[in-house]
Amino acid sequence: MRPGIAEVCRADPRPGVAVRASYTCPMTTEHPHRSDEPHAQGGGVRLQRFMAAAGVGPRRACERMIEEGRVKVNGRRVTRLPAFVVPGQDRVSVDGRPLSAERARPVYIMVNKPERTLVTSADEPGMGRTTVLDLVDHPAKPRLVAAGRLDYSTTGLVLLTSDGPMVNRLTHPRFGVPKVYRAVVKGALQAPDLLRIRGAMLKDLRRADRAAPRPRPGERGSGLELRVAGREMGRTVLEIELSEGRTGNLAKMLAAAGVAVRKLERTAIGPLRLTGLARASWRELDRHEIRSLRDAARGRPGSREPAPNARADARQRSRQRRPA
Repeated sequence: MRPGIAEVCRADPRPGVAVRASYTCPMTTEHPHRSDEPHAQGGGVRLQRFMAAAGVGPRRACERMIEEGRVKVNGRRVTRLPAFVVPGQDRVSVDGRPLSAERARPVYIMVNKPERTLVTSADEPGMGRTTVLDLVDHPAKPRLVAAGRLDYSTTGLVLLTSDGPMVNRLTHPRFGVPKVYRAVVKGALQAPDLLRIRGAMLKDLRRADRAAPRPRPGERGSGLELRVAGREMGRTVLEIELSEGRTGNLAKMLAAAGVAVRKLERTAIGPLRLTGLARASWRELDRHEIRSLRDAARGRPGSREPAPNARADARQRSRQRRPA
């Protein structure tokens, strides 16, 4: 068959008869990939996957970078998806920084976010507001993304990392990694107040995240716990633990439940605690913190089983309740 000509068979309405036809198609004997362009579909690996493996960030964040024109392949800017590259052959750069085919070491940074600071990589043009990345001076800064959101006026713990799978596990509702907040609210709240507030907040969370698994009856916490951590002059200090659903704007949820919030701070993400860090400061996590965070993120998806120490405590209480 001559190059550029393809033959097809199509069914004829009469039984047992096939009609042979030919048409011209834009086939070529040359390879569809030129050395200075990204591969067409079917060649290499997806560009956003290559970027994520190089430690740039989660794939969705990499897709946004491509669409924003921040990525070049072999010196040419790529703005449309899908795009494919061959690791070790194509040259990929993000914001002018070349990427290696070898996976970069993930970076984990804790930030003590102050008020009036955005948890995003960049503010809208012309707004000029401070972002959490403005507070960080680290060589891996272009690759860092936040593991979850925090309201503009809420202070406290923000985790920045280049580990895309870790971000997904820490933020997706089905993994149930708890986040802990400290809220200073107006008034002296009592037990009935906490039950009413918790019920209103649970309704808000269910509406905000239909994907969150429904709690089993009698399950400890059921994704939301409220505790009185202290009292001040005419105020109550609450500790709020969320382990399912998107937190959204926690201050607004409390306000909708009839609570006047004076201060709101995130103090923990899973086993990671906000300790020894001044406001608007940052530091890298130590190896023990990284290990414990990875252990929490590797929890079985959708699992609602108590932690091993919780099971041991339950067995001990059961033994104590047994009659002699």
